[in-house]
Amino acid sequence: MRRLPLVLAVAAISLAPALAQTTTGSLGHVARAQGVKTASVAQPDAGFAAFLEKLWPQAQARGISRKTFDLAFRGVTPDSSIIGLTKKQAEFSAPIWAYLNNAVGGTRIPRGRDAAADNAGVLQQVEARYGVPKEIVLGVWGMETNYGSFKGDKDTIRSLATLASIRYRGDFFRDELLTALELIENGHVERSELRGSWAGAMGHTQFMPSSYMKYAVDFTGDGHADIWSSTSDALASTANYLKGYGWVSGLPWALEITLPEGFDYKLNKASFSSFRSAGVRRADGGSLPSSGEGRLFFPAGHRGPVLLLTENFDVIKKYNSSDAYALAVGHLGDRIMGRPAIQADWPVQAPRLDKAGTQDLQRRLKALGIYNHDADGRIGTGTREAVRQYQLKIGEIADGYPTPALLAKLRASR
Repeated sequence: MRRLPLVLAVAAISLAPALAQTTTGSLGHVARAQGVKTASVAQPDAGFAAFLEKLWPQAQARGISRKTFDLAFRGVTPDSSIIGLTKKQAEFSAPIWAYLNNAVGGTRIPRGRDAAADNAGVLQQVEARYGVPKEIVLGVWGMETNYGSFKGDKDTIRSLATLASIRYRGDFFRDELLTALELIENGHVERSELRGSWAGAMGHTQFMPSSYMKYAVDFTGDGHADIWSSTSDALASTANYLKGYGWVSGLPWALEITLPEGFDYKLNKASFSSFRSAGVRRADGGSLPSSGEGRLFFPAGHRGPVLLLTENFDVIKKYNSSDAYALAVGHLGDRIMGRPAIQADWPVQAPRLDKAGTQDLQRRLKALGIYNHDADGRIGTGTREAVRQYQLKIGEIADGYPTPALLAKLRASR
């Protein structure tokens, strides 16, 4: 999953209860852990007692008392429903236009505007202190829990223990489980309050335990960084998280653009001035930033919208490594602020690769030496760049977007 450790809301329970279990705010933070190879999934209840027995010395080494350990695991059994949820992450499987429609459609925009009005003072202070625009914080909040309306109903310890016991994503969830025990031991939260997504993400903006330890903020000054029930603490913690991963104040997350006739697709990542000189223009008629750089992004190929991404887009991906998720956060924030939707049409009728086809394409690109990751069937940054290199090699429009036609050419080139 292109995951990583931090806020990870692995189940992006954000898209409301119906989508919550299939999108990922959650595994988003896990995104950073995407570099960890996933072990084969064993039966979720196999060796659970042995797992806990082995976990105790590791917990003890972290300063966890036996009392806390026993309290945390009293009556805990593996949750078999979680295994299936690891395979259902819409941000990696649904067409990006469908994902965006579900993520940003319905009541999410008007609810976001209400949330912005209700928390205007806090959001203004948070933006001033951390340099992260309020709309981005709102976008994360909306995507993760629909502004706190659904923060997850699973026992965090049970969820983490289930995933850790089968070594889903290596040692990532074991480490998060140990950190969750530290939260209890150190009095950050009561055992009974540890509830969240199936991946162990908690609170208004779905922090993983390790993210809480690093970035949780006591914004209200009451002596407790409460991401569970304090909106102010949660919003400030989210901004602190994004700042910690390098958010650049004053830089947009992305811009929709238009390309001139005869555009040289070899120009992929460059300064804004270079793109301006190449005839690139903003779709809304505005000006490109006077300084900084961006990179081209064709979320659905060159027949769909074209964006210039900035390094702030990559910061959003630290929350969830999915391009679709980061696009949804930024787009939702823009819509809350009254900015226009993406203007270009999406190629909804164009043929798409399924997971098996994407895996085949990845294996073939790997055999050519231009793709260095697993053939996981997910279209991420590595796959897009490998596709772009191959397109340049064969003289096609280098939009980095894999299609059935491109796979057919790879197969024919054997």
